[in-house]
Amino acid sequence: MPHIVTDNCQGCRFTDCVTHCPVECFHGDDERLYIDPEVCIDCSACIPACPVQAIHDVIDMPDEYLPWVEINAEKAQILPVVKTKQDPLPTSEARREELGF
Repeated sequence: MPHIVTDNCQGCRFTDCVTHCPVECFHGDDERLYIDPEVCIDCSACIPACPVQAIHDVIDMPDEYLPWVEINAEKAQILPVVKTKQDPLPTSEARREELGF
């Protein structure tokens, strides 16, 4: 089962995770990242790299994140691949604090 990026990424867009991905399955817009489920190989290397725990394995994720499976699949098809670490959003530290990390 693929991994997905949840709403914890919104307003952060930390890209530490993309540097651990061996298949370049991350896509992004101006606010967050998404994972392409067709490309993700379920290696889980990205999960510990996310400082706001936004990435989940579909098998182990809470039911509240189920809508993100479809959102990731849809957005990944229309957004560019993010291959390298980029600066987080200016709101990232405030968002991380809001999330309790």
